[in-house]
Amino acid sequence: MDRRHAIGLGVMTALLSRTALAQTQSQAMTADGYLPGDSTEFVKLWPGTPPGGEGVNLTLKVTDTVQPDGFHVRAISQIGTPGFFIYRPAQPNGLGLLIIPGGGYAAEGGDRGGREIAQHFSNLGITCFVLRYRLPGEGWANRSEVPLQDAQRAMRLIKAAPAKYGIDPARMAAIGFSAGGHLSAMLAIRHADRTYAPVDSADGLDAMPLVAAHMYPVITMGDGAHPGSRDKLLGENPSPEAVARYSLDRHVTPATVPSFIALPADDEIMPPFPNGIAFYEALQAAKIPSQMHIFQEGGHGFSLHWTIGKPAAAWPNLFLAWAATHGFKA
Repeated sequence: MDRRHAIGLGVMTALLSRTALAQTQSQAMTADGYLPGDSTEFVKLWPGTPPGGEGVNLTLKVTDTVQPDGFHVRAISQIGTPGFFIYRPAQPNGLGLLIIPGGGYAAEGGDRGGREIAQHFSNLGITCFVLRYRLPGEGWANRSEVPLQDAQRAMRLIKAAPAKYGIDPARMAAIGFSAGGHLSAMLAIRHADRTYAPVDSADGLDAMPLVAAHMYPVITMGDGAHPGSRDKLLGENPSPEAVARYSLDRHVTPATVPSFIALPADDEIMPPFPNGIAFYEALQAAKIPSQMHIFQEGGHGFSLHWTIGKPAAAWPNLFLAWAATHGFKA
């Protein structure tokens, strides 16, 4: 079989699997927010109250918008128990992927940038972990650090139990979408920062992914920022120091994780130049191995379902091909 034939078969398989996924998701959501096919294997991040959670009392909220074709778009908020859902492949290949949904730091996508990503990559043999992280505007102390605390803790817990999850801890990647792309970029930059007091032996492990992908990411908190993400992360009227600290294009160092960026040129919600493109330029200036793809169309939040029939549908294969050159391969 020649390479063009193999690529054609791979694209056709991906399209068929996405169509089947949409059909599956046309089913009704249960009262507790689950759909058929969701993982129910959930691992809590913290043994007790999460950092800065004293006095916080939240009841999980799941809202669901069903698209005309039956595709569900769930938004999760009021997250008092952060953790991750595990999507196990039938034949694990040792690779692991932490998936970080977006939602403007006001909610998290249950499907777009979450479940559908996990199902796609787990079908390729990758064990996937969909992060349910705390939202900064829901009463937590030290609000701006809360998402990164959860991302770091998740990486450490996964690496602490490689046999349990069927992964090689040296081959753990991370991928984030929109505001989740801001969090994946924070993890890529600040994986070694101490953001919380250690709670057990897992916190002696590093939280560094081998590679990271940032999909149409929020990057800046300054000019061109997504106002909702900035307000939720930093609060209204943040100080210039807070804006600078969380504008991630200003903080790339030689320790930053090799990064893949993909975004649409027609993104009217997350302007590419002060966000994804600015981050790529900073990575290049610091000589961090990085690759960026800008698709002509797709709109913000294209994930997988909204790429069907468009060139942007190639992004998962482009990511895996690039990541393989940095050791993320079976």
